[in-house]
Amino acid sequence: MNVGILSWMIDKKRTGVNNYLYNLIKNMINNGKADEISLIHYERSDDPIYSQVNDIIIPEKPLKLTSAIGIPQAVKNADIDILHIPVHWYNQITPFVLNREIKKVLTLHDLTPILFPEMHTRETNLTWKSSLKFIKNRTNVMICDSISTKNDCIKLLNIPEKRLRVIPLSADEQYKPLKNKKQIHDELKQEYNIDTPFILFVGTLEKRKNVPTLLKSFYKLKKCKIEHKLVIVGGKGWKYTKIFDLIEELNLKDDVIFTDYVTDEYLVKLYNAADLFVYPSLYEGFGLPPLEAMACGCPVITSNTSSLPEVVGDAGIMIDPNDIDSLTESMHKILTDNELRKEMSRKSLERAGMFSWKKTTKETWDVYEDALKD
Repeated sequence: MNVGILSWMIDKKRTGVNNYLYNLIKNMINNGKADEISLIHYERSDDPIYSQVNDIIIPEKPLKLTSAIGIPQAVKNADIDILHIPVHWYNQITPFVLNREIKKVLTLHDLTPILFPEMHTRETNLTWKSSLKFIKNRTNVMICDSISTKNDCIKLLNIPEKRLRVIPLSADEQYKPLKNKKQIHDELKQEYNIDTPFILFVGTLEKRKNVPTLLKSFYKLKKCKIEHKLVIVGGKGWKYTKIFDLIEELNLKDDVIFTDYVTDEYLVKLYNAADLFVYPSLYEGFGLPPLEAMACGCPVITSNTSSLPEVVGDAGIMIDPNDIDSLTESMHKILTDNELRKEMSRKSLERAGMFSWKKTTKETWDVYEDALKD
């Protein structure tokens, strides 16, 4: 079986779905599937992952046709049996039309452009839903990260349940408890000027992540004489200016630290050094940051919406993402109760242990084999 995977996502700074794909490919290679994998992308990369598989570069085409024509051509030339599109994007629908004889697997991480159109660009809203409706009947199997996303697909797109598979993600093995906490704190102070206890948030700065609610709760928390600062990790997405306006309005400039994007090496250290991880997202197709935090033994507060209860289970505290008082009270309770923090840390590690990339990879490969028989 020759599995083609569109891999351009892993050639960028990796967050969220980019990490999903990288871990999936890495673990497939570790499971002895390298000879059956063809990675299809736009530019040559020096990442060692490409040297272990069939590396296919899409030739550049004129008139912005590199994606539209180049992908179907590359798929055909590589003699692909199964094509895995690891994320839906409207400008990559041509393989569904021009490579009809090839089996297709599509991963749908979430349906946010349909559920929350106000949180996306006009271009995305105009094209995302229509293109997905066009290709949904041209896909053999759709993989969803959670039961929540599967249910959204059934309800909003009328996709038959038999064509949907739920395969949860996992945290990378590097996310684990680290020793020598003093050294970690010294490194974080030097790199990001973090020299006090802190609360951590990780995510792209966009409306869906609900950072303004976190800031308002943090403002109320500071009134309780809590010494912690708030560390926000993540690059700027869209519609994020309200975040910085609110920091000025609440006079939190000295209490909030923005690191922008950080490498995996430092992210692991931040999870380990934080006293609390808070993630009041309005909607997640899965929610990888809370799982990464739990894998490092960090207590977690997150939302009681979408897929997040599936990820956190009873290991964390779940709140209504619009309830500022509840979030404030939960943060205060954890930060002032050492025994509670220890108990939540223990539960976090147990819960994170229920997810594994070995399981995710096996189930995904099983989907390829089932799609080939379809």
